[in-house]
Amino acid sequence: MSPSRPLRARIDITALAHNYRLVQRHAPRAKAWAVVKANAYGHGLWRVVEALRGEADGFAILEPETGAALREAGVRQPILLLEGVFSAQDVGLLVEHRLTAVVHCCEQLELIEKTAPAGAPLALYIKLNTGMNRLGFSADDFPTPQEMATRLPQAEVTYMTHFANADDERGVDWQMERFQAALKDWKGPVCLANSAAVLRHPQTHGDWVRPGIMLYGSSPFANESAASLGLQPVMTLESRIISVQKVAPGERIGYGGTFTADRVMRVGTVACGYGDGYPRHAPTGGPIAVCGHRTRILGRVSMDLLACDLTEIPMAGIGAPVTLWGRGEGGDVPADEVAAAADTIAYELFCALAPRVPVDTLG
Repeated sequence: MSPSRPLRARIDITALAHNYRLVQRHAPRAKAWAVVKANAYGHGLWRVVEALRGEADGFAILEPETGAALREAGVRQPILLLEGVFSAQDVGLLVEHRLTAVVHCCEQLELIEKTAPAGAPLALYIKLNTGMNRLGFSADDFPTPQEMATRLPQAEVTYMTHFANADDERGVDWQMERFQAALKDWKGPVCLANSAAVLRHPQTHGDWVRPGIMLYGSSPFANESAASLGLQPVMTLESRIISVQKVAPGERIGYGGTFTADRVMRVGTVACGYGDGYPRHAPTGGPIAVCGHRTRILGRVSMDLLACDLTEIPMAGIGAPVTLWGRGEGGDVPADEVAAAADTIAYELFCALAPRVPVDTLG
C-alpha cells in the first residue's frame, strides 16, 4: 500500500546521467569517479550505482564492506575507498574484491604491508596533505614513488590530494605548487579535482577526477547557480498544502510565535518538517513554491509541518502542490537557495532526507 501522506522525494536518474556527462565534457581526457559516499549524498546508493553502471568509470565510497557488496552485485568498474582501510579484515576485502584504497598515513601503509598476501595485486592512492590539513601525508613523510616501488612493488600507485579552496578566490594554485614540489619528476597517474576544480580549474584534471555534489545537480560555488553551470537537479522534495488558515494582523504563527502577521494573511500548512529532513533552523523567508508560484516559509519549522505564505496565491487551497526543493509540480526551487536561506549547504539537505520519506525514481 502506498503512503497516504503527500510528502515524497523524486530522484531523476536522467538528470543524474546528464550531470555525469557534463563532468566528462569538462574533463574529456580524465576518467571520473562517481562519488557515491553517504548513501550517494542521500539519493540512494543502489539507485545511483544502477543508474550510472553503464556510464561511470568508477565509484568512490567510504566503507570496504560497501565495496564488497557492490562487487557481489556485479559492479565491475574500479571502486575507490576514500578513507582507506582500518583493519586486517579491510585489507582482506581490498584484495579479495580488487578495491582501490586511499592511503593517507603511515599506519595504513604499514597495515597493508603486513596483512596483504605477498605479491597480491594492489591499487593504492597515496594522499598528500597540501594544505587541507585533514587527511594525508606531509611533504616530509609521504612515501615517494621510489619507496613505494621498494615496499610494495606489485602496487599500482596513483598520487592524490584534496583542495580546500577550489570553490573560492584563493583557488588551487598554492596547493598545486606543493603537490608538484613534493612529487617532482613523477610521471604516473594523479587524481586531484573535486566538483569545483572540475568546473573551474582544468589544470587539475589529471588522470582521474572526483565529482561529488555536481553529480546531484547542485553548484559547488556560492556565487554561481547550478542552472548557469548546466547542472540539472536530481532530487526533488515535494508535498501538498494540508490546511489553510486566515490570520489577522498581530497574530503569531507556529511554535514560539516567531512570525507576526502585519496584515490579513492566508497561511498554508505543508506536510513536511524537520522529522523529514527539512532544516529546522530555516528562517522565515526561506524559498518555497506553491502552484508554480514562489513564496516563503513562515515561522518555525516543526517536526512534521511548516507554514508558508499563500496571501498572493489565491488559487492555492488544500491539496495544492508544494515544492520544498528541486523541480516539481509546485514549481522550481533550487536546493542551493533553500540551503543558503538556512545557512547551510545542499549537501546537508540531501544527506538529511529522512528514511520515512517515500522516494520515487524517475527516468
